[in-house]
Amino acid sequence: MHDRTAMKPAPMGWGVSGSSREAQLRRRFPTIEDLRKAAERRVPSLGYETVAGGAGQNLAVKRNADALDAITMVPRIGEDRGPVSTDVELFGRHYAAPIGVAPMGLQSVFWPGAERLLARAAQRARIPYTAGTVSGVALEELAAIAPDVTWFQLYRLAKDDHKVGFDLVRRAQDAGIHVLVVTVDTPGRAKRPGELRNGLTLPFRPTFRTIRQAAVSPGWLSALMRTGQPSFPCLAPYCGPNASKADVAWYAQREVSGAITFEEMKRYRDLWKGPMVIKGVMHPADAEKAVAIGLDGIQVSNHGGRQLEAAPAVIDVLPAIAEAVGNKATILIDGGIRSGLDVVRTIALGAKAALAGRAFLYGVGAIGSDGADYVTDMLVEEIGVAMRQLGAPNFAALRDFTIPHPGAVQF
Repeated sequence: MHDRTAMKPAPMGWGVSGSSREAQLRRRFPTIEDLRKAAERRVPSLGYETVAGGAGQNLAVKRNADALDAITMVPRIGEDRGPVSTDVELFGRHYAAPIGVAPMGLQSVFWPGAERLLARAAQRARIPYTAGTVSGVALEELAAIAPDVTWFQLYRLAKDDHKVGFDLVRRAQDAGIHVLVVTVDTPGRAKRPGELRNGLTLPFRPTFRTIRQAAVSPGWLSALMRTGQPSFPCLAPYCGPNASKADVAWYAQREVSGAITFEEMKRYRDLWKGPMVIKGVMHPADAEKAVAIGLDGIQVSNHGGRQLEAAPAVIDVLPAIAEAVGNKATILIDGGIRSGLDVVRTIALGAKAALAGRAFLYGVGAIGSDGADYVTDMLVEEIGVAMRQLGAPNFAALRDFTIPHPGAVQF
């Protein structure tokens, strides 16, 4: 894999010559969209739709991507300053690029054991990896796989005065996790037609349809046989000593509910001693409230278009939120990121870094165990290429570019 500390411009004919595995992959999968198409073929539909699909008719998913595509950037002629550094500092730590792995539920449904693959790739690449409350792998194991880059995303578990939520925070602290990301954009369960059509249940229920899907997806089936049925091990300790995977899945469905309020957020802020991020902000006034209670980061997100179909694109609300927050907190964004150029667009409009979810999983689904590494290399390299094409010597310079943004929301 590449040295990610300083990216060099791609040579003419990039990715089309040579016989190495890397060259072959670049010919087959030059874009995230190529990976998505391959993943759709190789992953059973019950897994693919669980991640690729969104709320309703997928309009918010499409809106996130279309809004990014609509943003243009006017390049400038500048001096040749040599390789472009993609390094970035986030919450006091240095990372190799302003791209990270967003929290995603049901990764092990898409590809069994995907969490381990993504965490390992993030550690190798020195980019943030966000473990989730409903991850298919325990947070302690993920923190051990990626000790330098792991963050933890927390859902609301309010039973018994947040007893479980507070214990998860303590476990994350003990595991050495650096950043706590508290999700607020899931006040209720959204209707996701893809999951309904496939009759998703955990553990998987052997029906004619699921057996047929698995039979024509040998890579996925092999991964399932190695890792076993997906579950939610982060929550297993709270379900009793003899709880089955079905019991844990039912517990997750029953107890993970509602959006954490600002009053509840204050209590988590008092408990957590490290950097803390609020995920799911879509309005400048909410961002200002988060800063007022001492949060360190604002993650602009509409949950990947998986919650409210009518939500605006995240990139369209980013500039107003960045202006409201100023330098009082670190701005992150997730939703629709499919290229290094998309990452550069978000930074130019006010973010410090972007996180992607589906893009990394598409790499795993299309390629297998080293697919996440391939996506990481692709995105980091594309960031460097985009910077050179624009004539931007560093990320701070992007704020001075002319950026037509037709969909920007005026609050």
